[in-house]
Amino acid sequence: MHIQEEPLADQILTQATKFLRDQMNYGGLWNHFTNYHRFRHLCPLDIDDTSCVSALLRARGIACPVPTNIPLILANRNDEGLFYSWFLLRFRWVKNRTFWRVTLPELLRPIQSLLFWYGVEASRNDVDGVVNANALYYLGDIPDTQPVIEYILRIIAENKEHDCDLWYRDSFFVYYFFTRNYYAGITKLEPLRAPIISRILAQAKPDGRLGETLADTAWAVCSLLNLHSNPPEIEAAVRYILQAQAEHGSWARWLLYYGGPKRILGWGSEEMTTGFCLEALARYRKLIS
Repeated sequence: MHIQEEPLADQILTQATKFLRDQMNYGGLWNHFTNYHRFRHLCPLDIDDTSCVSALLRARGIACPVPTNIPLILANRNDEGLFYSWFLLRFRWVKNRTFWRVTLPELLRPIQSLLFWYGVEASRNDVDGVVNANALYYLGDIPDTQPVIEYILRIIAENKEHDCDLWYRDSFFVYYFFTRNYYAGITKLEPLRAPIISRILAQAKPDGRLGETLADTAWAVCSLLNLHSNPPEIEAAVRYILQAQAEHGSWARWLLYYGGPKRILGWGSEEMTTGFCLEALARYRKLIS
């Protein structure tokens, strides 16, 4: 969203937004897979995709979903007030009627459901750090999200960012999602600022990398800027990103997130890496202009 004022970027965002809006499911929820994918009816609707898409639609000035999906999202929490990753039936009473309409269809496919959970590293009651951070990003600093803020701070305080989420297994990617909440104005996250800055800079390399990979470097630049930090290492990191750009303008693909701690499955693309690199460069350009 940091380059949306560019006509081509705005055009891409408009098309992507329309696609995502068309993929919305009942209740204003989204799935990891598109509606026509063969795994769509095996993989449950989830908080992560729902929060990220909802935040994008809001940022693009689109009043969708209507009515709001926030009560449904808030109905999908455990006893500690943290968000379950999946919208699923559980041995707990939920007052929200839409929740039951969303989750009851699983009973129509009991064997497929059992096979799905047997074949993946995820579990029905997953509570993930980045997933909760993305829910916080969408919902903001409200009474219902105070447990999430405390949870994020606890992860950083206990140095558990490398293993706080089933899908996002890179600490630098975790920093990116945690710190964008701080940048969005959730100042109660102030205690994570100094530790994250210190941990990022401790992994600065002579060639300008921050972390081990190009993706790490892009995430690190964005995270430092999210924390309103502009150390000298950022300039070297930006030079590293620039020299890694391919002749046609993109950056190489990299595995960005995974199907679980075993890392048997992973996903990434030139488009995703390029997006993060462009964000880092655009934001740095605004910083020095």
